[in-house]
Amino acid sequence: MKLVLVFLLGVVMTFGMTAGEVGSDCTFKGKKLAGKVQFVTSFPDFKVQVVDSFPDLNVKKVTSFPSDCGQWQEVTSFPDFKVQIVTSFPDFKVKYVDSFPGVP
Repeated sequence: MKLVLVFLLGVVMTFGMTAGEVGSDCTFKGKKLAGKVQFVTSFPDFKVQVVDSFPDLNVKKVTSFPSDCGQWQEVTSFPDFKVQIVTSFPDFKVKYVDSFPGVP
């Protein structure tokens, strides 16, 4: 029984460590996390979970010039990257904010 619990704890910790690898330079897997984003249901560049606390990135939705870290402009074509909103096993977690976007 103890061995099973230790194994499960190891699995949970491994999954927890793989999420949230947003770099201090506002990149994830080499892609800058600012720009035009298309929300999709399949074949995303990133899987993102929206949270209220402890985000990996604060995101501000903007209508133009999404050049700073954490500024996302939603588009339906020609995105810089594609995002799928998920409830579990995200690549990283975001919190929508009205000010101070970027890496917390």
